[in-house]
Amino acid sequence: MLAPFARAAAGFSAGRLLDLPKHSLSKFSKHLKPVGRALELPDWYVWCNSPIYGPDGKVHVFFSRWPKAKGMGGWLNGSEIAHAVAESPAGPFEYLETVLAPRGLGYWDATTCHNPSIQFVDGKYCLFFMGNSNGKTDTKRIGLATADSLNGPWQRPDKPLLEAGETGAWDDHCTTNPAFIKHPNGQYWLYYKSWNTQDYLTAKDPTIRGNRKYGLAVAEQLEGPYVKYAGNPVIDFSKQGNNKQFEDAFVWREQDRFKMLARDMGVYNHEVGLYLESKDGKEWTFPKVAFLPLREYGVQEPPAPKNLKRYGRLERPQLLMRNGKPEYLFGASQGGKSMTASAFVFKIT
Repeated sequence: MLAPFARAAAGFSAGRLLDLPKHSLSKFSKHLKPVGRALELPDWYVWCNSPIYGPDGKVHVFFSRWPKAKGMGGWLNGSEIAHAVAESPAGPFEYLETVLAPRGLGYWDATTCHNPSIQFVDGKYCLFFMGNSNGKTDTKRIGLATADSLNGPWQRPDKPLLEAGETGAWDDHCTTNPAFIKHPNGQYWLYYKSWNTQDYLTAKDPTIRGNRKYGLAVAEQLEGPYVKYAGNPVIDFSKQGNNKQFEDAFVWREQDRFKMLARDMGVYNHEVGLYLESKDGKEWTFPKVAFLPLREYGVQEPPAPKNLKRYGRLERPQLLMRNGKPEYLFGASQGGKSMTASAFVFKIT
């Protein structure tokens, strides 16, 4: 059971705590104060909410959305990336425009645009994202669109930024879920998720096919080429047994250390997030818990409808940074006014 101090520090309601190992909560997890839902768009699922402060002092969010009619799985074959803005992280956010949409037959991002992660690098805005060409997982590839302004115009890539590995490699299935950081040495570091196709096709558990790991690719120029680190994968929980894995990494540097948030897929349980640290960005600590499901913060919501199987948990963690420090946590969560999915925002105290 968790210590009573952890219960008080996190502001959790009595009797709500998950049964987690003692001392598993990270310090990060104890400084989250729920702000509430944002970007609740009628007739849309909203996911992958990546925030950044603009020169205008406003909060700009680049997010994925797809029509409600497609259901939760519509992200794979019909997502687009949109831009919204608000006066503060608490919103309300105003939809401005769709900046990247599927381009159709013949393009590497023909059928979906997803996983946006907005960064300001070398005086330009960089929108890392994932696209696919057949509406399936095996053509997911990471791309990079750039612009001089958050309002565009965006220069869209003709080719992916990073390809999958050779047949049989741990990452031969795809490249997806980009997490980027410019290294203090001037290099450009791109973390990516992938898994092995054969493991995916022969999986005994159809609900979680394959084992998701993270690799690192490094470039001397922002646009690449990105060369995969010889020691990949840099994070791999498969040796823990029971097909433990993770996804949705977000990486930043603080206090001369690399830090990472991610979504747990069995290390503790599927309802929590993970927090990891590293001195060099290659060797990472065993994770602690970064965040808990919304109910643990006293967030009260209507009962889950039958079509939402992940109701109440937080996914795709992205940070709003100010002066190099995390200020707000943006996540994605099923539910909201339309009972689809929306952003959920936490203040980091």
